[in-house]
Amino acid sequence: METQELHRGRLIDHVQLVVADLAASRRFYGAVFEVLEIPIGGEEESYFWADELFISSRDSEAALGELTGRHHLAFQAKDRAMVDAFHREGLAAGGRDNGGPGLRKYHPGYYAAFLIDPDGNNIEAVFHGEHVRSAPSVAITF
Repeated sequence: METQELHRGRLIDHVQLVVADLAASRRFYGAVFEVLEIPIGGEEESYFWADELFISSRDSEAALGELTGRHHLAFQAKDRAMVDAFHREGLAAGGRDNGGPGLRKYHPGYYAAFLIDPDGNNIEAVFHGEHVRSAPSVAITF
């Protein structure tokens, strides 16, 4: 068996979105993930994935023919400039504005932008202010 290495965060193992137009979603998420420095992990005809997010078409084996409902996903950004670029590039790749880059009242330093993806999901990029991470991710080797 080939050794694999995954990088995981704190809570979610993975999330699956089942979308109506996989090509439109691939354009949108490809653009925002590039800005957020999240590589596309893999893709085939009926799906693609990046980190803990798996996005598939309705006809993929995992979808069982059903679309997922509306979700809110928030991606971590390393600084305000990354949030700004997320919003700009997401709009250029087919996203709709749902709140331009700026400070929010959630807590001091919360800087975020919101887009609606091609399937109506509310997608956010957030920078929580200056901070120090103990590690960029947790590496799991199996």
